[in-house]
Amino acid sequence: MTPREARELAARSLEEAAPDVDAAAVGGDADLREDLGLDSLDFLGFVEGLSDGSGLRIDEDDYPELATLDGCVAYLTRRA
Repeated sequence: MTPREARELAARSLEEAAPDVDAAAVGGDADLREDLGLDSLDFLGFVEGLSDGSGLRIDEDDYPELATLDGCVAYLTRRA
């Protein structure tokens, strides 16, 4: 997966999990939980979207790497 594809998947997953968030306006280093106020269920939906879209199994131990969009891009490009 290219960085561009990873970023698009992360943005799409974020908007599906939190429809009130405009992913295009979210900085790559913004903390998704702290800065955007995602609760646990929103974050879980976001991770499920990443998993479904990438075909990867994402373990709970990997969640800290997914705290920002930049982190998601790095994780997905490394693993996919």
